[in-house]
Amino acid sequence: MVQAPPQPQPLLLRLPSELALQVTRDQFAALAAANQELKLELTATGDLIVNPPTGGETGKRNAKLITQLGVWGEANERLGEYFDSSTGFELPNDANRSPDMSWVRRDRWEALTVEQRAGFVPLCPDFVVELRSKTDGLQALRAKLQEYIDNGAQLGWLIDPQNQRVEVYRLGQAIEILENPSTLSGEAVLPGFTLTMNRIWA
Repeated sequence: MVQAPPQPQPLLLRLPSELALQVTRDQFAALAAANQELKLELTATGDLIVNPPTGGETGKRNAKLITQLGVWGEANERLGEYFDSSTGFELPNDANRSPDMSWVRRDRWEALTVEQRAGFVPLCPDFVVELRSKTDGLQALRAKLQEYIDNGAQLGWLIDPQNQRVEVYRLGQAIEILENPSTLSGEAVLPGFTLTMNRIWA
């Protein structure tokens, strides 16, 4: 009996971290769909960024972050929706970013169509968090936080466990640096939300 030839298997996108490729939004969407196991981002200038999976410590901290936001978010669902690090946002400057944690006001979320909610979300979140991993450069993360603010985010946190430091970004204000804070406030953007830091620093 003649055996059928083996079917070709999909190839994973494998790029060294220092290699940047320029792609369009449509090409980016196709790459992301074909490589769902990877966390891909697109800069405003069309450079493709391939982010490797996180290590255990970063993954643990990310889980604790989203758990705390989730508890508040479920109790305050009338105010908005919260998202984990796998969510892609198409920013007004044409970048496609995936914050480690984010939140969007209810009125802005409900203004989107069903199709827009199902795909990359075409807006900048109101609140964003970037958690620094061991391999993340601070300058690149600072640039991302500033990009969020420039595109309409109201509040952003850059959490740096290595130095137990948080940089707070606010729309129209100077960056505030907090050394080893025990809590962070969601301020007027996320009223009543307080992030407890002892489990994040651990």
